[in-house]
Amino acid sequence: MSHSSDALFDYIAEKLANFVDEEEQRFQQPPGRQRELGFTFSFPVMQTSINSGTLIRWTKGFSIDDAVGQDVVAELTKALQRKGVEMQVAALVNDTIGTLAGGRYSNKDVSVAVILGTGTNAAYVERAQAIPKWHGPLPRSGDMVINMEWGNFRSSHLPLTEFDHALDVESLNPGEQIFEKITSGMYLGEILRRVLLKMAEEAAFFGDEVPPKLKIPFILRTPEMSAMHHDMSSDLRVVANKLKDIVEISNTSLKTRRVVVDLCNIVATRGARLAAAGVLGILKKMGRDTLRDGGPQRTVIAMDGGLYEHYTEYRTCLENTLRELLGEETASSIVVEHSNDGSGIGAALLAASHSLYLEENS
Repeated sequence: MSHSSDALFDYIAEKLANFVDEEEQRFQQPPGRQRELGFTFSFPVMQTSINSGTLIRWTKGFSIDDAVGQDVVAELTKALQRKGVEMQVAALVNDTIGTLAGGRYSNKDVSVAVILGTGTNAAYVERAQAIPKWHGPLPRSGDMVINMEWGNFRSSHLPLTEFDHALDVESLNPGEQIFEKITSGMYLGEILRRVLLKMAEEAAFFGDEVPPKLKIPFILRTPEMSAMHHDMSSDLRVVANKLKDIVEISNTSLKTRRVVVDLCNIVATRGARLAAAGVLGILKKMGRDTLRDGGPQRTVIAMDGGLYEHYTEYRTCLENTLRELLGEETASSIVVEHSNDGSGIGAALLAASHSLYLEENS
């Protein structure tokens, strides 16, 4: 995540080589024909064609300086050649675009895709005429897919706390990805850790001594926060075990453990409600936030990402908030669907639709 461009892309090429070695013989390509790859790349890219794009900046804790400004497809292609892997990239796809494509392939009502995982992003289908920066010929469908990069949204209206500001200043990309830093899986556990540390330092929350491990950034990950938040045991033993195993805090009282669960709820609720507000913003832009004449227009939102999939309280809060913001009547026309590995499936579909061998296959 912070080494060199060659190391990163060599790693990807090596994993691809391992995957191909394990495949069944019937998937082997005929001589002279390369395998084609859908390359999901979940970072901001200036995309110049279906299979080329320049990395604008890293997010989600990655910091590989010599890759910024480089064509990520060219870098992967060089790594594939170094590793002797007979492959070429047919389509470079952002994960939100992949999720949208995968969802829309099986359901034409899918118009929005949201990733809520380590990081967060969204994409939606827009009328091409509504895009001021579009200067080329209009697509036949009249529609264009917008990759919003909404993780980088920042506004004076965002409810940022001292913990958010400190996390941002100490991050690898200060001043960037503010919305991502308060809503996504990489950061929720770290926000919780910072709150607990302040309580330990200023209110002796865990006793007279501040637990040393509580001072280590990112030691408390969001999956652990989720496990504590979901603890239904009468004595909150999951919370007790997590605090003991991760930050070496033993013999906590039930009252202390209840406060920890409350804090998990506060951090997760804020993130989920803000994510829901972002979804509402997209629906408003599309004119899907109210019922139109002629009956309800069904809109399906494809959701992917580990945070949405595994953090049940977060997911439930997001969906409830969306219903609250839309009102019950309008909410009945909006469907949120989990699109498991939607980005990978969508990238494969887009690669297939741009295959060099399309005519031969048909």
